[in-house]
Amino acid sequence: MENQLIEIDGQQLTVEEFIEKYKAAKKLSKAAKKALLRRRQEQSLKPYQAELIKMQQFMDNTGKRMIILFEGRDASGKGGTIRRVTRYMNEKHYRVVALGKPTNEQRSQWFFQRYVTQFPRGGEVVLFDRSWYNRAMVEPIFGFCTSEEYKNFMRGVSGFEKDLVRQGTILVKLYFSVTKEEQERRFERRKTDPLRQWKLSEVDVQAQERWDDFTTQKYEMLKKTHTTHAPWTVIRSNDKYLARLNAMKVILNAVPYDRSESKLDFVPDPAIVISGAREVEIMEAERLRKGKFSS
Repeated sequence: MENQLIEIDGQQLTVEEFIEKYKAAKKLSKAAKKALLRRRQEQSLKPYQAELIKMQQFMDNTGKRMIILFEGRDASGKGGTIRRVTRYMNEKHYRVVALGKPTNEQRSQWFFQRYVTQFPRGGEVVLFDRSWYNRAMVEPIFGFCTSEEYKNFMRGVSGFEKDLVRQGTILVKLYFSVTKEEQERRFERRKTDPLRQWKLSEVDVQAQERWDDFTTQKYEMLKKTHTTHAPWTVIRSNDKYLARLNAMKVILNAVPYDRSESKLDFVPDPAIVISGAREVEIMEAERLRKGKFSS
């Protein structure tokens, strides 16, 4: 059996060589199928990306301002969604803001001040890759703010946002929700993929260990800052493509631009998009059943 030869396209192969070639071909086929699926998914986003351009033109023509907050755990898909949302938009009329650690001078200022300096002018869209809600999630968990600073923020943020909306700014608050297992899988990929290793930070390393702490902070944030004037929209983001598609729909539905000729489906998938209030109800029911939060 070991010396048996198989002829394939005029080439003599041993059984072992044939098996290895078969495995390689099968692996290549799977990779090709995956690449084809991704291409199809990216192509299916283009009609919605075209609608985002129409939305942007409406903002520019009317002088309206728009702020979109992208919040969620590390590796929940915020950055990838931002890139798809802005891919074809006019660069003159949008900005992506991802602020680093505050300077000593900024620490001495009113907390919201460094965010306000980044707010949009008329006709502009500003996308915050993490926002002032760092104070509701990351900062209290890692001790980057005091308990008093956290309480002051939670007491004042709804009034701050109400005034922002009252003065004409369109505010969209998106929270990307990923499972613990999927987050771990994405972290492992970051560790081994040289093109993604730059994304892995010290906070990321601790994210899995502090999962329950983040869940508790998520619950408190949604419960206390989901309001009628500035509601939260939760995006289930285990499936990156569906998260991106539905996030686009939520953003487009927030702006009253003319889309009378569009035949697209603008209705978000209820399995992917959940209101902040509904997410709080789900988490509370989960706590009653299991004795603790798990999402």
